[in-house]
Amino acid sequence: MSSTRTASGKTSGRNGTWRNWGGNVSARPAREVTPASVEELAEAVRRAADDGLRVKAVGTGHSFTSIAATDGVLIRPHLLTGIRAIDRDAMTVTVEAGTPLRRLNLALAREGLSLTNMGDIMEQTVAGATSTGTHGTGRDSASVAAQIRGLEMVTADGSVLNCSDRGTDEERAVFAAARIGLGALGVVTAITFAVEPLFLLTAREEPMAIERVLAEFDELWTENEHFEFYWFPHTGSTNTKRNNRSAGPERPVGRLQGWFEDEFLSNGVFGAANLVGRAAPAAIPAIARISSRALSARTYTDTPYKVFTSPRRVRFVEMEYAVAREAVVETLRELRAMLDRSRLRISFPVEVRTAPADDITLSTASGRDTAYIAVHMFRGTPYQAYFTAAERIFTAHGGRPHWGKIHTRDAEYFSRVYPRFGEFTALRDRLDPDRLFRNDYLRRVLGP
Repeated sequence: MSSTRTASGKTSGRNGTWRNWGGNVSARPAREVTPASVEELAEAVRRAADDGLRVKAVGTGHSFTSIAATDGVLIRPHLLTGIRAIDRDAMTVTVEAGTPLRRLNLALAREGLSLTNMGDIMEQTVAGATSTGTHGTGRDSASVAAQIRGLEMVTADGSVLNCSDRGTDEERAVFAAARIGLGALGVVTAITFAVEPLFLLTAREEPMAIERVLAEFDELWTENEHFEFYWFPHTGSTNTKRNNRSAGPERPVGRLQGWFEDEFLSNGVFGAANLVGRAAPAAIPAIARISSRALSARTYTDTPYKVFTSPRRVRFVEMEYAVAREAVVETLRELRAMLDRSRLRISFPVEVRTAPADDITLSTASGRDTAYIAVHMFRGTPYQAYFTAAERIFTAHGGRPHWGKIHTRDAEYFSRVYPRFGEFTALRDRLDPDRLFRNDYLRRVLGP
């Protein structure tokens, strides 16, 4: 097999090294497979089982955990792309698992359709994004996986399994878990999403003092369909964003303004500032104060994926925890107090988003209205002390870590914070009794 250029810019081939986007995870698979059909993928799974090799599928490597790492067979679904079918009566779209979210959003917009909600980047494949619980922010609309209406996947015996919420009891049980399946139940080959007619969102972005945001958080959440904010450590400043549906007209960010604010400031200048901060940590508080004042208020109206997503060209590593929504203000106050007491110097803002409760077995929002707190560190900067201190606060509030972002929790912890954890592991026992899809990460988070 010839080598291939991955989305993270790293080259991997037969017996080569695969690395994730954040650069903190690498693996050396025994072989890579790039199937061009479901049948080829199923055959690759059966062959791996015959050869005694584990199997993992990997998309664009945007997870910061080793959830996709393997020393066995690495399946790259990049030829399994495109829309299979659009059902305008049911308002669904069925898409191949390796399709990047960017391509899906562009194709849907051309058809006058849209997903209801999105995360903040479009680089992941649909299977990678949903399998790890990728989400945006929303008062009423939930994660990308919560918009799934049907799944197709290849299981450990090489058979193709279809499931939905309209099938048999067994199919519904699989569907409840497989929407965020962590790659533990099989290799997803196609996903059917609910869609709706294309609509417009008006985004209102403006700086706001952190104390005001915390004092008015419930009001800001209640009054907006999508509310999020970024707090700049070592400052009292945030940048808030409110997205709400609009009757129009469409008023996108101007090309020059968009380049200046989203590329030059948010990526170019921010990246340079982080390089300075990594070399001279004592300068970080001053840099943070400048960064917090760099972006001014703006309002624009555009198609949903252009409002929900932003370019992310500055590489970082990330930890994100989901806490009960009513606990988010107290959790943030504790995080802020910890940073004020510490000698830590943090150059990346803390991101806060929300999601309504859903019914997915291992969703971070399963069974409870949720708020997400994400902490980041510039790639190449030691992050362990910061993430350890933050994780101690998050877990004290019963936090659930994002499956694709750095954390240290294990199966014993998850069995306490996920009431339906046993349902997932029992289903895994039925679908993959020999643990064909196991790796070290799954062994830790799901148990042996």
